[in-house]
Amino acid sequence: MKRHIPNFLTLLNLFCGSIAVIFVLNDNFVTASLFVFLGIFFDFFDGFAARKLNVQSELGIQLDSLADMVTSGLVPGLMMFQLIRLTESSWKFVGDDPTAESLFGFSDITLWPMFGLLITLASAYRLAKFNIDEDQQNYFKGLPTPANTLLIISFPLILEFQNHDLMNSIIINKWFLIVLTLLSCYLLNSNIKLFALKFKDWGFKSNATRYIFIILCFVLLIVLKFAAIPIIVAVYIMMSLIDNLTTK
Repeated sequence: MKRHIPNFLTLLNLFCGSIAVIFVLNDNFVTASLFVFLGIFFDFFDGFAARKLNVQSELGIQLDSLADMVTSGLVPGLMMFQLIRLTESSWKFVGDDPTAESLFGFSDITLWPMFGLLITLASAYRLAKFNIDEDQQNYFKGLPTPANTLLIISFPLILEFQNHDLMNSIIINKWFLIVLTLLSCYLLNSNIKLFALKFKDWGFKSNATRYIFIILCFVLLIVLKFAAIPIIVAVYIMMSLIDNLTTK
């Protein structure tokens, strides 16, 4: 019976991701983000449960990636699609008629937001590489898909809850969103070694980087709220690079 517990948690991740897709397509970013958070929560604990119960299996590994493809692959791509669509007034290259066709029957305001779906493609490629890479046991090579998803969904949450004129103007800018999409795709499939939040023991010396990072996360979230998430991702990458240099 216990061997089914991790897979059940993985299916809950997939279930939450599927619900998030529905809400993203209906422009309900807040509820979609809530289900993404729940999905990532289940994604973390399915692996934890499998290790603690000693029931790790090849089926579980494949199922985990399939669930991640929805929650941490399709959802952020659709979220970026919707964010770029918010800038639709600046994408009308074929005249004032919003129904005018430009390419393959799509109007410009429909075609250009599809650029955001590159995140979904990059996520799929990263997950496939991860499945066949036996080196990534104690570290990640490239930004994990859940971390990338948190980065993407943080921006509509900033718009919704923090409503700061400067931040809003940056986020609802087509060039910022395009650069963010390209950066996301690069980070997902880069060769940068990033530390994993897996504790083999609770000693500070062997886990100093992890403890410092967790403390910084709490402080930044309390002070900056959702605006802290992009900063946390940047800090995560910088601390990993420093950790790599000190290790060498």
